[in-house]
Amino acid sequence: MIDKETVDRIYSAVNIVDIIGDYVTLKRAGVNYKACCPFHNEKTPSFVVSPAKGVYKCFGCGKGGNAVTFLMEQEGISYVEALKMVAKRYGIEVHEKEMTEEEVRRNDNRESMFVVNSWAADYFVNYLHGESEGRSVGLSYFRERRGLTDAIIRKFGLGFCPARGGRMSKDALAAGYKEEFLLATGLSLKSERDGSLFDRFHDRVMFPVHNISGRVVAFGGRTLRSDKNIAKYVNSPESEIYSKKRELYGLYFAKRAIQQHDCAIMVEGYLDVISMHQAGVENVVASSGTSLTEEQIRLLGRFTRNITVIYDGDSAGIKASLRGIDMLLKEDMNVRVVLLPDGEDPDSFARSRSSEELQEFIRRNERDFIAFKARLLLDDAQGDPIRKAALIGDMVQSIAQIPSTIQRSVFIRECAQIMDIDESILISEVGRKRLSTYGDRETDDFIRRQTALARDSRTDIGVEYKPAVEAGSSSDALEYELVKYLIKYGHRSFDFKEGANMVSCNVAEVIFDELEDGDLRFSNPVYEKIRCTYFEEWEKLGVGVEVPAHIFINHTDPEVCRLSVDILTSDDMYKVSDLWKQKEIHIESDEEMLAVGVPKAVSLYKTKVIDNMIKRLQTRLSDPLTEVELEQVVLKLSALNNAKVSMAKKLQRLII
Repeated sequence: MIDKETVDRIYSAVNIVDIIGDYVTLKRAGVNYKACCPFHNEKTPSFVVSPAKGVYKCFGCGKGGNAVTFLMEQEGISYVEALKMVAKRYGIEVHEKEMTEEEVRRNDNRESMFVVNSWAADYFVNYLHGESEGRSVGLSYFRERRGLTDAIIRKFGLGFCPARGGRMSKDALAAGYKEEFLLATGLSLKSERDGSLFDRFHDRVMFPVHNISGRVVAFGGRTLRSDKNIAKYVNSPESEIYSKKRELYGLYFAKRAIQQHDCAIMVEGYLDVISMHQAGVENVVASSGTSLTEEQIRLLGRFTRNITVIYDGDSAGIKASLRGIDMLLKEDMNVRVVLLPDGEDPDSFARSRSSEELQEFIRRNERDFIAFKARLLLDDAQGDPIRKAALIGDMVQSIAQIPSTIQRSVFIRECAQIMDIDESILISEVGRKRLSTYGDRETDDFIRRQTALARDSRTDIGVEYKPAVEAGSSSDALEYELVKYLIKYGHRSFDFKEGANMVSCNVAEVIFDELEDGDLRFSNPVYEKIRCTYFEEWEKLGVGVEVPAHIFINHTDPEVCRLSVDILTSDDMYKVSDLWKQKEIHIESDEEMLAVGVPKAVSLYKTKVIDNMIKRLQTRLSDPLTEVELEQVVLKLSALNNAKVSMAKKLQRLII
């Protein structure tokens, strides 16, 4: 476990905008930042980051928290692991207490796999530069045949796996790494003959695959042999830490440049990405030879909506890849295409040109994808009416994917001109395609967007409206209401009429006195943890002193953090305009709201507790009881019913 002093230093140092900005493109919106949520698919940004409060909140899916809980969600790691990530970023030394046996047993296998991959990445790099085989085979390939500089080789962590079949596996075992994790990551394979380990990537140059935060999740290995019976590339298998459909090669190195240019360039392979980086074009990613997936597109969509796809000049797979581009359109991406000269691929093209020449070529030659596809298919049809009819169906398929009505109409008009057909035919076919494919989904999207806009307009960071509690509200809702009053208004005071007198009351004092009077504890464990935490701080600070919000936002329990962020970024009351004040319309103040809300919430909660106790006792009446037990139950029921009547009268006065 990490000691509290270190945790406090980590939270003091962390900048939530820096952390989240590594995963999504944040755009300033007043004092806050906005983005499309990385946790669910959306077109209208509803994900808000407040640097002043150190919290994030999505008003679409409801997720919220601080920088540490964001990393937990994003990376699928534990609280302690997320703290370590933040500490490493800000150069904070982490002091840990010795772990118990139970904590050792719970140590996540994922972390062990990351550690093994990290060791292997370093091993391959060291073998490339430090062993004669690595230098003569691997390093000479990268330098002489691929023209890569030592700096770019180091940047991407390129390496070499020894030709001797089990050398790396034996060295890993000797270094103390467990066989189960060498097998789980796919670095090693087990011989069926004698059970020994051998290297999956032996005698190959190595390309480590980094996830979005820079951790090595997989490897690609390329053979340098000309034997056609040997696979040119071998890749890591799927594992707990690696899913190829969720990763884009080079994104970790490209994300800053993608944000700066508001555009991502998509190529096919490892060396395409690396050579373009060396040429000074860094906003480049690759799908690594696999078909594009929704997960990859949405990952890229966190940083930009603009994609430029570069095709080889002699690529026979252009038509085959067109369906993948349709997926980009469906995800509301703006897609452009660059076709390289015959015989060129991004790797060779980048190596033969300066950075300025490469960027200028891309700028001058990129074409809108829809127009590019229409001309490509039209050339292929060559006046054949049957093939032209098929072409129309193909174009309808692509245009129908585009969510924006305006963009669809623009592309329909452009395609009608290119293909020399009646625009109304395309309009009709696209409409029919969308109706059969999506039904009334657009209507649902529209309602959701308008609802999100309405929420955003009510407060600078958004509103998640929760109606005030009433008689009949659940225990959970009432406990939430009391916790909300503590966190947001515990230090505030209000005037309460008691008989003929007005008494000044403190919110936290009223809540704690009433709960103590009945020796009550919250049944929801998260609410109870917040109540206890607040009470401890309140006793130390004194009545009327605000308990700092960061105590809850940065709590060691992530659930307390999430709930606190939810409370602190919500506002039950509508913000009012100056126009209302000018018209002399009375607007309820916080003090007036608290004077009614706090006593009412406490009374409703105590009434709910009494109701539950009465139900439990009434259930006991159906059990076989002795006379003494029956008398005790009846007396308790009578006392509780009297208390209930008293609470009802109190509530009546509150409501009036």
